[in-house]
Amino acid sequence: MTYTLWILLTGCLVGVTCGITGSILVLRKMAMIADAISHTVLLGIVGAFFVTQSLEGVPMLIGAGIVGILTAIFVEMLNSSGVQSDAAIGIVFTSLFALGVVLISFIGDQVHLDVQHALMGEIAFVPWNTLTINGVNLGPTAVWMLGAVLIINLILITLFYKEIKMSTFDPQFATLIGVPVVMIHYLLMTMVSLSTVASFDSVGAILVVAMLIVPGATAYLLTDRFLVLLILSGGIGILSAALGYLFAVQLNVSIAGSMAVASGVLFLGAFLFSPKQGIITKKFRRTSGEKAVHSTM
Repeated sequence: MTYTLWILLTGCLVGVTCGITGSILVLRKMAMIADAISHTVLLGIVGAFFVTQSLEGVPMLIGAGIVGILTAIFVEMLNSSGVQSDAAIGIVFTSLFALGVVLISFIGDQVHLDVQHALMGEIAFVPWNTLTINGVNLGPTAVWMLGAVLIINLILITLFYKEIKMSTFDPQFATLIGVPVVMIHYLLMTMVSLSTVASFDSVGAILVVAMLIVPGATAYLLTDRFLVLLILSGGIGILSAALGYLFAVQLNVSIAGSMAVASGVLFLGAFLFSPKQGIITKKFRRTSGEKAVHSTM
């Protein structure tokens, strides 16, 4: 029972942490940079190991934060130099990720870190990697890392809520009234990097990308209010993790993969039945309107 709860809690923490942060990326039309950062942080993890000779949580978070910011800087540099934004993301994504893969080959015999493990992850192993202080078992390390990053992200969003909102919806006006738009941009990239690396080892990059993009995109179809969107994104991330775990247990399939699929199913539901933007809802409303017009004629 405890084993199940730890896995479910980890999945829910990934869902809410990545969901809230990723929803801002969706609003800023920067969703694909989440995919780039979720892969380039591998370079930050390897770099942190080279410096500290350890895969402890704090050095990994620092390394990932640095590489995440560098990813955003390089993409912005290429974009401002005339390279299209999607091409800039692709160039930086493949280059930094490939460098991380190459560097992994130098440490393969020294530590359990490989591309397969990083990309796929295995959430089922989370309960066995525990944090122990003074002989006291405090539970899975992943839960503590994700919990800490969630708290950090919530504090940053609370402190800079107005600045994030204004720079997201009207960056030109925000710049005119003195909002540090560039700083907010890189603050967001740091939050994405921290969320990514906190989730990376336990669930892998595939679920991280899904949780960074899909809950935000789903919430975007359901509301046009910023605060509600943030809350909905976190809730949808949690629901995706819970439903995905149930599917995985029933069908005996990958837990992380099932959680990602569940997030896609929820998006499909919103895409079809959203009160304002759902395709079937619009068609039903249009049909009802036509019948009302014919009945009055």
